[in-house]
Amino acid sequence: MNNKEILLVVDAMSNEKGVGKEVIFQAIEAALAMATRKGYDMELDANVKIDRVTGNYETFRQWLIVEDEEELESEKLQITLADAQQKQADAEVGGYIIEPMESVEFGRIAAQTAKQVIVQKVREAERAQVVDQYREKVGQMIHGTVKRVDRGNVTLDLGGNAEAFLPREEMIPRESFRSGDRIRGYLKEIRPEGRGPQLIVSRVSPALLIELFTLEVPEISDGMIEIKGAARDPGLRAKIAVEAKESRIDPVGACVGMRGSRVQAVTNELAGERVDIILWDEDPARFAINAMAPAEVQSIVVDEDAHSMDIAVEDGQLSQAIGRSGQNVRLASQLTGWELNVMSASEADQKAESEIGELIQAFMADLDVDEDVALILAQEGFSSLEEVAYVPEQEMLDIEEFDADIVAELRSRARDVLLTRAIASEEQLESAEPSQELQDMEGMTKDLALTLASKGVTTLDDLAELAVDELVEIGDMNDEQAAALIMKARESWFADENTDAGE
Repeated sequence: MNNKEILLVVDAMSNEKGVGKEVIFQAIEAALAMATRKGYDMELDANVKIDRVTGNYETFRQWLIVEDEEELESEKLQITLADAQQKQADAEVGGYIIEPMESVEFGRIAAQTAKQVIVQKVREAERAQVVDQYREKVGQMIHGTVKRVDRGNVTLDLGGNAEAFLPREEMIPRESFRSGDRIRGYLKEIRPEGRGPQLIVSRVSPALLIELFTLEVPEISDGMIEIKGAARDPGLRAKIAVEAKESRIDPVGACVGMRGSRVQAVTNELAGERVDIILWDEDPARFAINAMAPAEVQSIVVDEDAHSMDIAVEDGQLSQAIGRSGQNVRLASQLTGWELNVMSASEADQKAESEIGELIQAFMADLDVDEDVALILAQEGFSSLEEVAYVPEQEMLDIEEFDADIVAELRSRARDVLLTRAIASEEQLESAEPSQELQDMEGMTKDLALTLASKGVTTLDDLAELAVDELVEIGDMNDEQAAALIMKARESWFADENTDAGE
């Protein structure tokens, strides 16, 4: 391979593969260096430098400079500082001694080796180009042509030497493709693989549904309608929540399109997946009612502490509200982000009566009042002693059956009960004894064990469940000490897991 051939190869491969000439030059230099080592000695650290203009090249070998007292791993690769300074006065440890050497003649085998290295380098450069090209497209919809199908997994040709991988688990159930089919997918991630980065595409992600509606509905891409969320049961049913940014626009109607044309286009792309378009509402309860469509909600009870809602529908609509295999309520829960418990109106009435009954009994016992007073409190929405004791006084004065004296007495009794309970709880904690297992744990002191017990941490499991910052706050220690104690307490968990695995 002479200098003119090198320049011709660089031009040809750069044009053919669409990569920069510098990448090709570097690949040829690596190939020539490898051929040089094969011709002389594989242990040599040989380098080749090609003139980018003329194509002429020179070959060098180099030795790494090490300390004089350091034992050489290889005399062909390393040289002591003293010997290096005899060759080059300004030599320093960590630098190199470089000497020119005769370039070998490149025969057929050497040329083949060079070609293999060039092809590998070019392939790596192509992969790097693909990653750079698609890195910003992660989280977007892309188009591709089915190149091959292997065991249900699909390889897509994206054009420009780029390929994407559609795993079987990311395909819509019962969906099949043949070579040459054009499909859309959501670029989920770029996954590092041994043979180069792989573009992973999904057709089951809710994000694909959002991208398709953005494509089909101009009002969404123009910012007049915003998609607030989506949930899917791929290939069967989906729900998407939309909000209009302008009052004159009907977001649901715009997404449905003339005679259902827009939503039908999305459905066709997703293998017949039926899509419910839901009107978003900033009120979680109203949003949940909308999300339960097509079922009509009769009543709803929100439990903010548990982040759940009890939804009641007419007895005849219960199966529709739940959906086949719980599909409707499951999608509505995913869409709203709340746990939705669906029940019939009769079941909701029974549950409400039961809860009110329990609440009445609790008020009668704790406040020492008759059933009538307890019933009024329950009917007015009071559900705990804390509410009776600390809600604004005017809220209780607004109750028709209560006067100022009754309100003052109820609030006083509620506070007394709460105070008594707090004192009892504190005394119980103070008198709590740490378990022997906790006291015997490595790194535990008696004082720390007693301090932990006073805070309700009496067993190894209690300690294991603490977060580092919680333990730091309880005991006089730093983060590292707290983490070490917690991990020590968790050793019993891992021991139990290993025992189960052995069985």
